[in-house]
Amino acid sequence: MSKLKRRVTLCILTLLFLVGGSVSWADKPVFHLEIREHLFSPAELRVPANTKIKLLVHNRDSTPEEFESYELNREKVILGGRTAIIFIGPLPPGEYPFFGEFNPKSAQGRIIAE
Repeated sequence: MSKLKRRVTLCILTLLFLVGGSVSWADKPVFHLEIREHLFSPAELRVPANTKIKLLVHNRDSTPEEFESYELNREKVILGGRTAIIFIGPLPPGEYPFFGEFNPKSAQGRIIAE
């Protein structure tokens, strides 16, 4: 196979991989979580069990906050006034606590997979 054909094949495979990867998340359920006055709202978020989800965390405060969960194996700093995307799952049925690393006493919540 010539160098040109190999490069074209590699480009096509890369493009298919990228498109396939983005399409696979396109049909996932989307859930919204808000940070306001160092509190998560809703503090309890119910999601379908055994399903990959896309979580959009909107920080309405002017200061940054970190979404942290040991059980979900996730941590993400969300700057003030910004939104972060966090992919989760699939989760077996159960409760998964999370908290704000910068305000752990007030910013607390849990995801319930059912």
